[in-house]
Amino acid sequence: MRFLSIYKAVETNTPPTLEHIANMERLIEESTKAGTLIATEGCLPSALGARVRRSGGKLTVTDGPFTESKEWIAGFDILECENLDEAIAIAARHPQANGGKLELRPFWTRHE
Repeated sequence: MRFLSIYKAVETNTPPTLEHIANMERLIEESTKAGTLIATEGCLPSALGARVRRSGGKLTVTDGPFTESKEWIAGFDILECENLDEAIAIAARHPQANGGKLELRPFWTRHE
């Protein structure tokens, strides 16, 4: 079963610390070897992004930064786990779980 792990944080516009990077590299290496990490990416500041909405045929594009957001998506992981409990155990080891927040969402899969 695949899960999307979205990690959230308060946007600081500063790069991660060397300690944070080292912790992430360890987790990435361990999880890749274990076969539970499919993909991972970190996001750049929201000032470099945009929000896109369509309502009633009208397209609205709002350039970042998104100052009204209390939390921003700092990045994501795609996990391959047996169940939600295993995904929680992996998420609990993520450096962003300390002071940040991770949301786990199972992917919808079509049963053939």
